[in-house]
Amino acid sequence: MATFLHLVKADSPPLANAVIGRNLREPGARVTIVLLDGARAPESAGATVKRLGSDLDYNSLLDLIFESDHVVAW
Repeated sequence: MATFLHLVKADSPPLANAVIGRNLREPGARVTIVLLDGARAPESAGATVKRLGSDLDYNSLLDLIFESDHVVAW
């Protein structure tokens, strides 16, 4: 089971939504999206969405990075 972590910024390209959607369709995949300063949540039903600061501190973000099989910074 692959785990994907997407770090989304306010100026992330539209391609981010397409890639996140593709990851969600992979059998058994777990997708987590971390919203950085000013970022809006992409339309990604089935993904876990967390906001850096209110939901997640930097230590927890670092843990997520090391726990994930794939990390994508947009």
